[in-house]
Amino acid sequence: MPSPGSGAAADSFYTSLPAFDDFDRASDPALYQALPSGWWVGNADVARSTQARAEGRAKTVNIAGAAVIAAVTNALGGEAIPYVFGGDGASFAVPPALVGVACEALAAVALWATRDLELPMRVGMVPIEAIREAGLDVRVSRYAASPNVRYAMFTGGGIRWAERQIKLGRFALAEAPADAQPDLTGLSCSWEAIPSSLGVILTLMIVPEVPFDDARFLDWTKQLNALLADTGQARCPLPAEGPPFRWPPTGLALLAIVQRRPGEWAWLRRARLAAESLMAACVLWTGVKVGDFEPARYRREIVANADFRGFDDGLRMTIDCTLAHADRIEALLRQARANGIVRYGLVREDAALMTCIAPLPAQSDHVHFIDGATGGYTMAALQMKLLD
Repeated sequence: MPSPGSGAAADSFYTSLPAFDDFDRASDPALYQALPSGWWVGNADVARSTQARAEGRAKTVNIAGAAVIAAVTNALGGEAIPYVFGGDGASFAVPPALVGVACEALAAVALWATRDLELPMRVGMVPIEAIREAGLDVRVSRYAASPNVRYAMFTGGGIRWAERQIKLGRFALAEAPADAQPDLTGLSCSWEAIPSSLGVILTLMIVPEVPFDDARFLDWTKQLNALLADTGQARCPLPAEGPPFRWPPTGLALLAIVQRRPGEWAWLRRARLAAESLMAACVLWTGVKVGDFEPARYRREIVANADFRGFDDGLRMTIDCTLAHADRIEALLRQARANGIVRYGLVREDAALMTCIAPLPAQSDHVHFIDGATGGYTMAALQMKLLD
């Protein structure tokens, strides 16, 4: 386990990276810069996520994955760090000064997931030097999904290598004290599943089999981007007016676990959250402005800020497609696999799920992670392994 950091503010490496706002450029090697020496990569994943998904607990698995990001970023007090949501876990990178704080938050969220969600979680921290000794690297860029949020993109193979090592039991963290509690402020699962409006929700995980900067992979991504450019055939799963909301929300019992207060009786917590969610529903349904919170603006920002696609050593996305377009995308993937350019996992579902981190909803930097409703990313990753 790494030694605690000094607690000093993070260096400016990540925030100084120029942001790009055209996702088609995510596979451009020129946009990425290597992590500085001394940085660490953290990773967490639910140990039995496939089983949990099969038991109908996809929403709980997504909450566990997003909780990692909420716990670490809250512990760092607003310092911007690169992170990526993976459905059943998350990865992130921190500079030397913040390693100790990140370790404590990561260990605490693993304890919480195991104890409160009954989802055992593997966590670890890997120094960038170990990744480079293995012949890999972690290179980072920033994608501006909207004027209000930036999502990290990763290349170099180091993120996936670190994840594999932690699953094998290397670089594990010491268990958190029994009374440790992560700060999950802002973490929410109140929204309903989002049904496909075009025909099918398609979740993809695509990993290059050739070097990231190989012309064959770059040319192939241009073909994929051309297919995805037709928003009448493929787009973000969220409707323009935002996701559906009902009362009481389907995730109320899960929300009660996430927002548990020390010493609060379970029945009182459920009653409190039911009342709070009813108030939120009334505001969202009526569109009445409350203080600085404007419901119509917030709904628009949810769509603009949605994390439904990314790049972490490979393309990943959850999109709403027509059936014909899903067939075209799958045909393009099959051909690329036959040519040795990529390997992939592809899952078709009827709906998508959204998990949110919005500490201050009146502000515009709230983030929203999209996954397939029955475990798109988890099942796509499993499919990719089975096809290897």
